[in-house]
Amino acid sequence: MQRTDHRDLATALRTGPFHLALRTAIAVRGLALHRVRDHLALRGVHIGITSLSYWQQGHRRPERPESLRAVRELERVLDLPAHSLTRLLGPRRGAPTDPAGPPVRPYRDLISPATAVDELLAALASPRDTGLHTITHIERIRIGADRRLLRRDSQHALRAHRDGIDRYLAIHQGDPGSDITRVGVRAEENCRPGRIRRDQAHDLLVAELLLDRRLRAGDTHLLGYGFDDAPSPTPSSEYIRGFNSGAGQYVLQVTFHPAALPVRCHRFARRSPAERPYETEELTLDGHHCVHLVATALRPCILGIRWDWE
Repeated sequence: MQRTDHRDLATALRTGPFHLALRTAIAVRGLALHRVRDHLALRGVHIGITSLSYWQQGHRRPERPESLRAVRELERVLDLPAHSLTRLLGPRRGAPTDPAGPPVRPYRDLISPATAVDELLAALASPRDTGLHTITHIERIRIGADRRLLRRDSQHALRAHRDGIDRYLAIHQGDPGSDITRVGVRAEENCRPGRIRRDQAHDLLVAELLLDRRLRAGDTHLLGYGFDDAPSPTPSSEYIRGFNSGAGQYVLQVTFHPAALPVRCHRFARRSPAERPYETEELTLDGHHCVHLVATALRPCILGIRWDWE
């Protein structure tokens, strides 16, 4: 199989939609639909060729319990990472909104050290579920001529899944050795700064961004904010974003100064800070000295871009 085919598959699994990812995976594996059907039948799942064809063309989507089980088995038949197809389906069409909101992992699962995160959140009396879910998050990172992180800018579209939400928590972890007391917090659009708590020993900062209105369940809100970083003693080599409740779409762009370009970049995804990445892909600098990633229908995870200087 051509390498470009596998790249197409990696892109389709990352960005969707579901039908394109399924069609690409079947093509890359070189299986006819009747062979896919037979493999599923050996696993106790009986799906007709017509249904498989409709799924890969986007005319229908799996929604019934037995169909969702078939998608999970398709991931095994097609030798795909677990949940790589199911996550692209998102919520069922017409399904009622869960009043409890999307599944939430504690921040301590995504940021190290866990005890430092717990203590900062406790100082703000922050609940595990903040009542907000990310619809779209566009994040831009700038690396300076000295190879160090300069600033981080975010445009964030959020939806409340319970009443009375009036703030968003932004967490920033600087590079090792950076002076977290010198990191500036910018509340730029539809929000204003609230309480800020810092842990210099672990390069951590948690900032409240107070919204300009109190949200009810189902309301959406757009806010813009950023951080001006303090120089670290060593060059930056990666940027990481943790999602404790998943996201609809996330875009990360890293821009390098023309006088300090890396020799290699790649994106990665992992489930916890200590685990090895379960997904990696090499990225190529564009004409504006940038690399980026786009991810959709995210479950709780850690995404990032890493680069090498030598």
